[in-house]
Amino acid sequence: MPEGHVVHRLARELAADLDGRRLSVSSPQGRFTTEAERVDGAVLRRTDAHGKHLFVGLSSDDEIHVHLGMRGKWLRFAPPTGPALPQVRLRLATESVAWDLIAPSRCELLTKQAARALVRELGPDPLRSDADDEAAATALRDAPGAIGAALLDQSVVSGVGNVFRSEALHAVGIAPTRPCRELTTDEARALWAELRRMMAQAVEDGRIVTVDVADRASIPEAEARKVYKQEHCRDCGTPVVTGTVGGRTAYHCPRDQPG
Repeated sequence: MPEGHVVHRLARELAADLDGRRLSVSSPQGRFTTEAERVDGAVLRRTDAHGKHLFVGLSSDDEIHVHLGMRGKWLRFAPPTGPALPQVRLRLATESVAWDLIAPSRCELLTKQAARALVRELGPDPLRSDADDEAAATALRDAPGAIGAALLDQSVVSGVGNVFRSEALHAVGIAPTRPCRELTTDEARALWAELRRMMAQAVEDGRIVTVDVADRASIPEAEARKVYKQEHCRDCGTPVVTGTVGGRTAYHCPRDQPG
């Protein structure tokens, strides 16, 4: 599933192409036709992201809410050279560019009030400048169960998936099985700060690279992380331990991240 950096980058790229432009809105697949007809011709006023949720604000006072889920993706065509593929749930287009949404888990039209209510159910997002650092650290310490499970709970922290979970915990030396209640205040602060740093870098890179290399763009995907899906820790060489935490496979180095 795409993690939060993908959605924040999408919000930025959609705004660069479409902000202030009048949109042709359609649903070639047909599952969003009624909603598309309602906002066809509206002007894009803003794009925003909170965790894994994307919001497209329109001059009609509606918000298009998208969650990519496991299979969803956006495709960009500049300029559009023909009709959209028949499986496209939503097309946002101008004469010069089209953005096509395929296979999202959610694509819906919300009022501004409904969009705000949805966000209130989510935890703080490390990529948002308005996130309260101390409140986020407190939320991590107060969450029930293991920290590895808490990081995947979008009501505790938004936008973190399995890659960021594994790599951020490794960076601060915390095992995913550690109970949240055992974290010190300094550990929770350090973890939150690392999530902020790591995820912001991923927005700029367009991918998650956590190893220390000069050429971040050319490193193969299989070698770009320190513990996630690695046989050996790329810091110390210790065999990586795997186990299920929070319903997902967790990866950690037993030497760098003692239990």
